[in-house]
Amino acid sequence: MTRVSILRIGHRPERDQRVTTHVGLTARALGAERMYLAEADSGVVQSITDVVSRWGGTFFCQDNVRWRRCINEWKDRGGTVVHLTMYGLNLPDVIGEIREKEKILVIVGAEKVPGEVFGLADYNVAVTSQPHSEISSLALFLDHLFSGKELSKAYPDAQIRIIPSRSGKKTED
Repeated sequence: MTRVSILRIGHRPERDQRVTTHVGLTARALGAERMYLAEADSGVVQSITDVVSRWGGTFFCQDNVRWRRCINEWKDRGGTVVHLTMYGLNLPDVIGEIREKEKILVIVGAEKVPGEVFGLADYNVAVTSQPHSEISSLALFLDHLFSGKELSKAYPDAQIRIIPSRSGKKTED
């Protein structure tokens, strides 16, 4: 089974809090286990922790992580590093090879990612060669990685569950 963590680089607390929170929520919902945030932002950590406490699961978020150390330690422990970028190899061309890895750290940038990241990554992966959101890149990458299986993931410890409905909103506590 593939285990996935996210490393968020370039987060600007004054501008990116909502987007970074959505990166974390997307990661959680689509099968990742944790997110490392390379800046100090307890607001993002608290927002994600609140969602996990209500909606279930064990997703973990840690801020103020040194990104170089995180990457190097990940690789030292035998993990694979995937950097999502417009300038990498096309996702469909490499996803089969990546899917075989047991431990994956996905780097998701905000502002301009340091050039060093391209060299540290085992894979620089382009979800598309056009400008778009890091949230959509992560969502598409995780969906391809898990072949859609993450879409039916259930959280037995959830306090809130959505009941599928053709119309309207139905939940149970």
